[in-house]
Amino acid sequence: MPDSRRELLSRVFFFSDLGQSDLALLADLSHTCHSPGGTIVFREGDLPENFYVVVQGSVAVWKNWGDVDSELLAVHGPGQLFGEMALVDDLPRSATVVVEEAADLLYIAGEDFRRFISENGNIALSIMKRLSGMVRNSNDSFVDGLRRRNRELEQANRELRATQRELLRSERLSALGKMSSMILHDLRNPLSVLRGHAEIMNMHLDDTERIREGLALIVREVDRMNALANELLDYSRGEIRLDTGIVTAEDLLEGLRSTVYRRLQERDIELDLSSNLTHPVILDRERMIRVLVNLVENARKAIGKRGKISVQIDERPMIVRIIVKDNGRGMSADILEHIFEPFYSADHGGGTGLGMAIVRNVVEAHDGTVSVESAEKQGTTVTIELPAHGKVGYLHASDAE
Repeated sequence: MPDSRRELLSRVFFFSDLGQSDLALLADLSHTCHSPGGTIVFREGDLPENFYVVVQGSVAVWKNWGDVDSELLAVHGPGQLFGEMALVDDLPRSATVVVEEAADLLYIAGEDFRRFISENGNIALSIMKRLSGMVRNSNDSFVDGLRRRNRELEQANRELRATQRELLRSERLSALGKMSSMILHDLRNPLSVLRGHAEIMNMHLDDTERIREGLALIVREVDRMNALANELLDYSRGEIRLDTGIVTAEDLLEGLRSTVYRRLQERDIELDLSSNLTHPVILDRERMIRVLVNLVENARKAIGKRGKISVQIDERPMIVRIIVKDNGRGMSADILEHIFEPFYSADHGGGTGLGMAIVRNVVEAHDGTVSVESAEKQGTTVTIELPAHGKVGYLHASDAE
């Protein structure tokens, strides 16, 4: 048995420079044990007691063993040494060793090994050389591994950047495709109307009334296409620059009425406009009318035929509140969650899908807020609140005192 231990120790890198007599002395200090698979030889943080050589089987060396961030450092097979560093530097174990396959281990107690070294200076020098070589090899292996990982990371980073560029390109193309589809859909209808009425007018050049009606309809359809173009421009710019001026509530409501009245009348939808705002306000008239038109158009689509839409402007302390309410089909919680997203539309009757996104952008550009309450079969209420500092000539009672 000692001869077999000596033969095994002679094949260990750590002792490969030792002579046969020294190996024999070392073999006399060794012991053997059998460890079933799953046996923990020692744990990270344990005090060093022995070092080991694998005779048969294999052991795994783990960092942070048992934790979610555990890492396998190495697997040692027959003839390989482990646990020696803690004996040399006399520090707690830096890793946990677990038997993978049932293993026969040869071990030497730390006290015996230290005494053996202290009594044999030439052996200590030989082991120090081997230990230094192991450290050098470990450093070289670490540096090579680090370089390899850096190259892999650089390659992965290049591939990630390429993937990101492709994703951004795909998203832009997707957004462009959606926008183009919606533009074409929305332009096709008014263009068809314009062509149809132009042909009718050409067939009845002597009918002044018919030509007047046709021209009025053409103007409305052109205004509709212009509003569509303005929505797309506002969205594409990403930032709204307001063209503010002094505007009255009557001006806003009349601008809204003239734009939507005929379309609502065709569907037998009542439009109720009211205001108790007694002072002019400072805002972007065209964009705020567009906000109201978008909200009323949404309400019109939700109603279908025969219903009611109310638009009310209220004067409140420190705020001007605009409430747009309808008795249409309402919205589910899921739809309500997405209504301000660009290109999102639960309606199949046309539109850019930008209406509510534009509403929020315009209101927020005025330092205001917009909120929506809705439930299926119970209608929808949109509330806009604008800061009162936009009023002209507004005087608080406390200021008058």
